Amino acid sequence: MSNWIEALLFGLALLAFVLGFSSIIMAMIHKPVTVDAEMKEKVEYGFFGVAGLVLCILFSYAI
Repeated sequence: MSNWIEALLFGLALLAFVLGFSSIIMAMIHKPVTVDAEMKEKVEYGFFGVAGLVLCILFSYAI
């Protein structure tokens, strides 16, 4: 019961990985309604995906 910090960090790392990976997948398969927003949304999803994976690595290192 003394490892609550590691359990919390593991949960945060898992959450960051899932959100990051799903954002990268959404960047690949998402088809926006307007053509003007296509590249903008791909960059946004890609940024959040990479940020999520970086947070996952950071939390994994903190464990």
